[in-house]
Amino acid sequence: MPDYPQLDHRDERNNWPSIDRPDGGPPPGWSHALAAGINRPRSHVLSPDGSRIAFFWERDDCADLYIMPASGGWPARLTFGREPLPYWFDEAPRWSPDGEWLAYTSQEHAWVVAAHGGLPRQVSAFTTAAGSPRWMADSAGIVLVHEQDERTCLLLTDREGAWPRQLTPYAGRDSDPQPSPDGRYVAYVHSPPNDLERADILRVQLSDGAVTPLAGTPGRFTRSPRWSPDGLRIAYISQRVDFYDLYLYDLASRQERLLARLGCDLDEPCWSPDGEHLVCTANREGAFDLLMVEVESGISHDLRRGSGFHARPQWSPDGRTITYEYDSPLCIPDIYRIDLETRQVAQLTFSTPPALSSLKMIEPEEIRYPSQDGLEIPAFLYQPVAPNGAGIVYPHGGPTAQHALEWETWVQYMLAKGYTLLAVKQRGSTGYGMEFERANYHTWGVGDTQDCLAGADYLAGLDGIDPQRLGVYGASYGAYMAICCLAYDPQHRFACGVAKYGDCDLFTSWAQCERSGREDLYRMLGHPAGDRQAYREASPITDVARFRSPLLIVHGLQDPYVPPMQSEELVEALRQEGKTYEYKTYPDEGHGILRKANLEDYFARMERFLDWYLM
Repeated sequence: MPDYPQLDHRDERNNWPSIDRPDGGPPPGWSHALAAGINRPRSHVLSPDGSRIAFFWERDDCADLYIMPASGGWPARLTFGREPLPYWFDEAPRWSPDGEWLAYTSQEHAWVVAAHGGLPRQVSAFTTAAGSPRWMADSAGIVLVHEQDERTCLLLTDREGAWPRQLTPYAGRDSDPQPSPDGRYVAYVHSPPNDLERADILRVQLSDGAVTPLAGTPGRFTRSPRWSPDGLRIAYISQRVDFYDLYLYDLASRQERLLARLGCDLDEPCWSPDGEHLVCTANREGAFDLLMVEVESGISHDLRRGSGFHARPQWSPDGRTITYEYDSPLCIPDIYRIDLETRQVAQLTFSTPPALSSLKMIEPEEIRYPSQDGLEIPAFLYQPVAPNGAGIVYPHGGPTAQHALEWETWVQYMLAKGYTLLAVKQRGSTGYGMEFERANYHTWGVGDTQDCLAGADYLAGLDGIDPQRLGVYGASYGAYMAICCLAYDPQHRFACGVAKYGDCDLFTSWAQCERSGREDLYRMLGHPAGDRQAYREASPITDVARFRSPLLIVHGLQDPYVPPMQSEELVEALRQEGKTYEYKTYPDEGHGILRKANLEDYFARMERFLDWYLM
C-alpha cells in the first residue's frame, strides 16, 4: 500500500460534526443490521478427489478459509482472522494435488494450512510481498508471484518456505502461474512493460529456465491459460477481434486453434477430466451463463442460461458433475452443483437468512438509450413495486467493468424504499465488445459523464419520476462519475450525489496511487506530462465551484487503489467554495466497506442522506 500521510478520521458536515436527522427509516421487513449481515461463501475449489470443497466465507468481519463435504454439510474452519477483502480482488485457495494441503494469499503473503487442521504457515517470509500460490505436481513445490520495483516475476519455493528460485526475469508483469501436470513447465500470463494493452501466454521450463512464447498479439489481452489433463494442450481466452474468444494451443504442433467465437466474452475455461470438453462462462450483456464446448468440434451448448451470474465452474474427477457459484438480483451468492446427465441442480451452501427470504426482490429490465453524442448506452432499469417518485443514476466502477445480473444488497434495499434505479453501463464497460470497452480512452470524465447525464434524462422521462428528485451514486470509478456529474452538468440535473471512494484529481491520483491504478491511467489517458489536457478535462476538482447539489463522500483510510488523499483534496475544495457536503471515513477499511459495524453505519448514513435530499 502507498505510504500516505496519516489521515485523521472524519465525520463531518461542512466542517461541523455530522448529526442524526429524521428520515423515513428502513423499509418494511428491512433493517440496517440485516442489510449488513449477509455472509457470502465464495472462491470455492473442489479437492483433487472431489470429496471436499474449500472456500472463503465472509463472516465475523473476516474472509476465512473453510472446507466442507462436496455432498454438502457443515463447514469446518481452517483459518482465523484472515482480513476481509472485496470478492473481486481476492484469489481462490488452492488444493495440493495430494489433497493434504491448501495454499492461499493473506496480508500480501502466501500461506499453507493442512486440510486436516493445524495452524497456517507463511511460506513467503523471504520477501516483503508474494501471492498467487500454485502447487507443483509433487505437492511440495509452490510457485508464487513476487512484486519488486513495480514489476512482478515468478518464484519457486516449497511448502516449508525455502529460499526461492527465480523462474522468470523482471521484465514486465507476470501473473496467473499454471504448473503443467508433469511438473516440467509453468505457463503464465506476461504483460510487457512497453505495451500496456498487451498480455501474452508464455511457458517457462523448470530444468533450464528457458521461456517460450505461446500466444499473444500486440495491443490485445490474452489470459487464463489452462493445461489439458494430458498436458499436451493449453486452453486460453484472447480478445483478438472484438470479444474474448476461446483458443487452444497444441504444444506438439505449436499450432493455435480458435475453438469458440460466440459474439460475447468467454472466461474461466476448465477442462473435463477426459480432456474432451471445456466448461466456461459466457457474458451475455451482464448475464454470466455456463457454457460447454466440445474440444474436437468446437460445438458449444448452454448448461445454464438466464438472469444471473455463474462463476468458477469446476469438474468433479468422474466428469459427472460441475460445481459453480451463482447469484442473481433475486438470489444471494451460494455454491451449487449440476449433474450433467440429468441437469439437476443441488444447492450446497445456504446463505439467505429467513428474514430476507420472505421479502420481495426486484429483477431489472435491460434497456438502451442514446447518449448526447448518439452512442447507444446499455443499462439495467430497476423499478420498485411502489415508486416514491425519486430516481438514482448508478454508474459502475472499474472503469473496465460492468453492471452484471448479480446480488446487490443496497440496490434491493433502496428499491424496497421506492427508489427507481438506473444502473448505467457507461462507455468503457466490458461485455459489449472492444470498441465500446475502449470508447472512454482519452475522454475520462467527458463522454462517460454525458452517458450518465443522458441516463438522468431517461429516468426523468419515466412516468411517476419527479425530475427534481434525481440523485447519482457510485463507488470507485462510479464515485468519480458521480463527482463529474455534479461538476460538469450545466443543467444541474441531480439534487444530490454519493461518492464512495472516488478520484477527483487525476494529476495527484497518478502520483498517489499504486502501480495498477497508475497503469490504468497511462493506458487510457497517456502520461500526465504529455497529455495534460486529457488529465485536466478528466479532473473535476477544478470545477467544484459549479456544484449546486450536496455530496456525500465516503472513504476507507486503508484504500490501496483510490488514495484517501483524493477525498481529502475534494473536501478541502468544497469547503473553500462554501459547498454543502458530508464526509465520512472508516480507518479500518480499504477499497470497500466490509466490516459489519461500518456497513451498518454506511447504510444508515447513505439512506439518511438520500432521503433528506430526494424525499
